[in-house]
Formats: sequence, C-alpha cells, structure tokens
Amino acid sequence: MRIAIVNDMLLAIESLRRGVLAMGIHQVAWIAHDGVEAIQRCAEDKPDLILMDLLMPGMDGVEATRQIMAKTPCPILIVTTSIDSQSARVFEAMGAGALDAVNTPILDPQSEIYVCDGCETFQAKLKTIEKLTRVTLPGRSVYMNQPNDINARGGGKLVVIGSSTGGPQTLAQILSRLPADYPAPVIIVQHVDAQFAGEMATWLNKQCLLNVRLAREGDCPEVGTVLLAGTNNHLVMHSNQYLGYTHSPAELAYRPSVDVFFESVAKHWKGQVAAALLTGMGRDGAQGLLRLREHGAHTIAQDEASCIVYGMPKAAADLKAAIEILPLGNIAPTLIKHFKCIADINVGTKDARLHAL
Repeated sequence: MRIAIVNDMLLAIESLRRGVLAMGIHQVAWIAHDGVEAIQRCAEDKPDLILMDLLMPGMDGVEATRQIMAKTPCPILIVTTSIDSQSARVFEAMGAGALDAVNTPILDPQSEIYVCDGCETFQAKLKTIEKLTRVTLPGRSVYMNQPNDINARGGGKLVVIGSSTGGPQTLAQILSRLPADYPAPVIIVQHVDAQFAGEMATWLNKQCLLNVRLAREGDCPEVGTVLLAGTNNHLVMHSNQYLGYTHSPAELAYRPSVDVFFESVAKHWKGQVAAALLTGMGRDGAQGLLRLREHGAHTIAQDEASCIVYGMPKAAADLKAAIEILPLGNIAPTLIKHFKCIADINVGTKDARLHAL
C-alpha cells in the first residue's frame, strides 16, 4: 500500500515511517503536518491509506477525516498517543469515516534498528486493513443451512444490525430514537477492535434510553438491552438461542464478521427478526442479510446518500438482500413501526378469534 502520514510530531512521524517501511511491502506516499495540509495532499495524490493523528494544531484529525471522506474518500486509520484517553474523539472520527484506531508506536531513539513499544500491534493493524481494502471476499455462506422460515417457528422479536466505517455515529442516531419500552432486544456487530469495544458500548449507552453493553459468552437477548460484539472473534447465536464467540472461520478479514453472526441468527433464532446493514467498506453482511431475508426476516440496507461509505449496503442491494433501502433517518422509525405492526396484527387476530368463540 501507498501510505500517507498525518502528524505534527517529528518522533511520531519517524516511528510511523519506520513501521511502514519495516514491513517491506508498503511505501510512504507523503507526509502532512496538520489537517489542512492533509486535505490538500489527499486531493492531489490519494493514497491507499492515511495514518491520521487526532490532536494537531489548526485542524484536528476528526475534522480532517470528515472533510477527506466528503471530498476524496480513502481508508483512514486513526493513530493517537492513547486510545483510552481519547475514546470520544476516536468514536467521532470513526463516525466521520475512519476505519479503526491504534495507539502510536513509541520509537526508541537510541536504537539503530526499528525497536518500539506497540509496533507489532500497529503492523498487525496495517495487515488487517490491507486485507479489508484489497481483498474482495467471495459471496459464500459460512453456514450451510436448509431454508426454514423464522416466522413460522414462533418465539420473540429480535433486531440485528451490522456496521463498519462510519458506524458509531450512525448507530448512535438509530439507537437514540428507539423508545425505552422498545419490544425487541438489539444485537450489533460493528467492525471495531476489542481494545476499545467496551468504551464504544459505554459511549453508545449514553446516547440512548436502552441499556447498551458488550455481549458476553452465554448471554441471552433481553428486551430493553442492546448487546455489542466485544471481541476480535466472531459473535454467534447457538441452537439454544444463547450467544457465544468463535474463532472460526479464521480466514475472514472481518473480525467480528457480520455475515457469520447474521447467518447464525438465520439458523437458530425462533422468532421474528428485523435486520439492518449500515455504512461500511467491503461486502461483509450482505450474504448474511440475504440469508435472513430468505428465512422471513424484514431486511433493511442504508441508502447511498446517507452512508459514509456505500460498500456493505451496496453489496446487499446488489444481492437483493434488502426488502427496504432507507436513508438513515428512516431506519429507527421503520424498526419501531415494523414490530408495532406485527403486534397489532397479532392482537387483531386474537380478538377476532375470541369474538368468533
């Protein structure tokens, strides 16, 4: 990849430069020292990836990310001195379109070779992003299921959501519009590293009336609760409708994978499902959304105009996996209306039967 570095600290720039070049397969496209310069350089020479600092004089990394994604979109990795202390800014940048975030590797200035604290994590992140941006995963099923209509099996209601680039802010907008007495549990798979998934759950919890927390091994979906996939393994639903995590399939670049989770829900959830696939790069979730639709779920894809990156929803639209393609502002009202309508229909049917008796 041709990788650009945006940072105002010389030692950080050198650490990132060495980290990129030490992998032997990447090159540094250019270096910018603030957000304004980064926007200009990106317009002149768009790289394969931008390493974007958060805190810089003049225009910070959040606003630079927002403007780059609006004018000349390309993959952006936030690189900051401390993800934990800057979690709110990290989520804001991810809402603006950044793919992920990682702590800045700390270079040993006395060493003649590339020795730093955090370089392995940094380089692993680059490898993952290269897979996400360069490799198109085949549209195949992870689970081989026979058709079996979810709605015919009875059981409770469930909302499942998949998102990636731009997801945090998008999720916040949807969750903030769901009422405290919303009748269905919500489970989310967002492409986010495990090291700050907990912070994201805490942040989302402050944005809505429902209780948001990380999904734990053995959890069962509960009304009033939003569960967020919280590890770098895949979240899955088991045959007893309890949740768990699995490393398999190991070859998937998307971890956690929306496809893996959606297909496990299609296989095991014994009730009504509404599913939404939101903004994000790549194709993850499209095949799983199709499987859910085939099994009777009400499926939604976010529309192009409201997406930060129109990748995952586009793949779903191309597969005709979505019953509805909606702007962001219409998704929460549709989720509310969908289950209210189902409840009204069920009540009406019951009343008619009682009257007949």
